[in-house]
Amino acid sequence: MSTARSVEDLASIAAGLRSAFLRTDYTADGILNLLGTDAHDALGRGEPVPVRRACTDGGELGVLIRLLLLGDTCPEGDVAAALKPVPVDDAVRVGMLDHDDHGVRAAIDVRPVDFGTGSRWLFSDLDGSMRRIAITDDHVLGVGQASLSLLRATATEPVGTLLDIGTGCGVQAIHAADFARHITATDITGRSLAMTRAGVAINDIAPERVTVARGAWFGPVGGSRFDHIVANPPFVVGLPSVTHTYRDSGLDLDGASELMCRTAPDFLAEGGTASMLASWTIRGDDWRERVAQWIPDHGVDAWVVQRDVADPALYVGTWLRDAGHDLRDPAAAELADRWLSHLDDAGVRGIGFGFVFLRRTDEPTDLLAEEMSQAFDDPLGPEAAEYLRRVAWLRDHDLGEERFSVRGGAALERVATLTGDDGWEDVVTRIHRGDGPRWSHEIDALGRSLLAGLRPDGLCLDEVAELLAMATGSDPLDPGDVHAMIEGLVRHGIVVPAGM
Repeated sequence: MSTARSVEDLASIAAGLRSAFLRTDYTADGILNLLGTDAHDALGRGEPVPVRRACTDGGELGVLIRLLLLGDTCPEGDVAAALKPVPVDDAVRVGMLDHDDHGVRAAIDVRPVDFGTGSRWLFSDLDGSMRRIAITDDHVLGVGQASLSLLRATATEPVGTLLDIGTGCGVQAIHAADFARHITATDITGRSLAMTRAGVAINDIAPERVTVARGAWFGPVGGSRFDHIVANPPFVVGLPSVTHTYRDSGLDLDGASELMCRTAPDFLAEGGTASMLASWTIRGDDWRERVAQWIPDHGVDAWVVQRDVADPALYVGTWLRDAGHDLRDPAAAELADRWLSHLDDAGVRGIGFGFVFLRRTDEPTDLLAEEMSQAFDDPLGPEAAEYLRRVAWLRDHDLGEERFSVRGGAALERVATLTGDDGWEDVVTRIHRGDGPRWSHEIDALGRSLLAGLRPDGLCLDEVAELLAMATGSDPLDPGDVHAMIEGLVRHGIVVPAGM
């Protein structure tokens, strides 16, 4: 495969671009205001015609939308006016624009993204959604759903140092500038790092706050330790080869995710945390067995969340289409066959995808791996941070001696079936959390009564259980069973320890 034009000097025009974009309102809100909801939705679907029509009388902002988001060729005079004070020739020289027979067109993607604190601009390679392009071997992926899901799953509590492994276009690093004092961003391609440096510059982030380093995995950071690690690595489950650096690690199957899970704790400061995207092969009946092998036996609190599962055919087809392959072509069919054969030979029945959250401790490892297939309230980052705090609390406290309350917004659900003349018969009772991940736990009648008796200023847990047994005339409740139920509810934030 070929490589794209160099963007090594892209950062040199970043300050001028920032001025142009602010002047023309080339921001997330400005684009929405000009296009309107319908055309903006069409932009997200990769449908250029409604967007182009909405830009007809859009002035300089309309020119920038057509140039940078649609990939249209635009008159050089119009582009020069829109980019002022950046000369068109300078933008061509650094690899942002290309001349063609009819004017000027974008050579890369430059777009605003709002992380919730105002627009940030990011540089990446064109994705082919608006015009046909060839995906090069050093292609820098833009902001996709995976990047956004990791961004929303990253806690934004202030930290001193943050490491972004496989920074790509720099989206995680630039997002981290809102809460991290110093960011280290690594990638194996110089093209990614050049775009990240340009992103730092255009967003007016002090350059001394960001270090970019080239190399694979943790190699560039030696023995350093960080307060937080984020990683959206090339975790595609496939052959041990590299055709696209943004997705292929060169490691067999789920080796990239395994490497990250095994290695990341060694680069965390005491109490430091990690938020990572990962994927894993499913070969047996329980996917958790695979992931559990990757987590060290000591020194880690780990929460692994499986969000989705794909069968091999769907997985391979999705990634090949993502790389621009037409699956009807013989070459693409051969690649798909080779990939599927490799998965089949390894006994892979499915591929799971989700998040791995880690916290470095000096205690025996605590691991919870679970599915989150239900709808949940984003962002997930605050929940991940809260979960790790709850695990630390559970380790340090005797549940029987503590006081609790049911989380505000939790609701009780009772399911019953009509049994004929005898009326309704209860089948199951569940307690639901009304926010965040919206977890649901089944409880029995005694469990329902126990939860109703919890008060932050009332009796401790064991005393509530004893009182409940006396009030109902039942046998004493097994403290182990009571503690196990409450522990599960605390982990999921349905029951809250007093004072926490």
